Amino acid sequence: MEIGLSSACFYPKVLAEDSINIMKKIGFDSGEVFLNTFSEYEEDFILKIKEQCEKNEFNINSVHIYSTMVEPFLFDAYKRRREDMMKMFKKVCKAINILGGSKIYTFHGMRKIDSLNLDYDLIIDMYNRLTYCAGENNVKLAQENVSWCMSSDLEYLSILKEQVRYPLYYTLDLKQCYKSNIEPQEYINVMGKEICNFHINDKSESESCMLPGKGNIDYRRIFNSLNDINYKGRAIIEVYGDNYKSYDEILESKVYLDKLIKTIQ
Repeated sequence: MEIGLSSACFYPKVLAEDSINIMKKIGFDSGEVFLNTFSEYEEDFILKIKEQCEKNEFNINSVHIYSTMVEPFLFDAYKRRREDMMKMFKKVCKAINILGGSKIYTFHGMRKIDSLNLDYDLIIDMYNRLTYCAGENNVKLAQENVSWCMSSDLEYLSILKEQVRYPLYYTLDLKQCYKSNIEPQEYINVMGKEICNFHINDKSESESCMLPGKGNIDYRRIFNSLNDINYKGRAIIEVYGDNYKSYDEILESKVYLDKLIKTIQ
């Protein structure tokens, strides 16, 4: 399993287009790029990032957007708001297709609400539209488990998996598992072989997000579970900017994970 890095680790201090060179210099050949605002979905901007990737021989594993600006409103009760956000979603899918690489869209979706207020007809209809649009652009829509979104709920994820008509994939995020007080294995059981992206981080009794190797997560068990479902994707280190003091610490985590993976595979 190759270890990648998310440009979210540098947010908000580093511009998206500058993150490629930094990730490469640290020692990564692939990673996830975070597009932070509407102007970064435009084709001329995307071509700048693509140029940086080619210059640095860097592979885009996946793309994340500042989801709260768009994704919750794809499921809004007001139709015109949904349609406006659908236009933005299509622009993001086009951008991901242009960037190339693995063409994975890390997706948050709906904010968490009382399940009694869920309109599943609307939700499934929208996911059908979203997955169809993603597929048209050769993009894998990868629903991430997020503690403050509906996707933290195992039953909700199960319903999506059963009822969405077109291919829906998943991003497994460890810190979000533990923030939801749900073991990663439970998410793996639901997501299964449709997991195409994996956000790796660590935690301790006092810290909810740390660089891998700094906390107490049992990675060996998680890696074995991913091997059991024949996961072939990358493990993307994704932490916050205040979880480290120097880029050397990020490289140390990569070295730690590389060594651990060799003892498992």
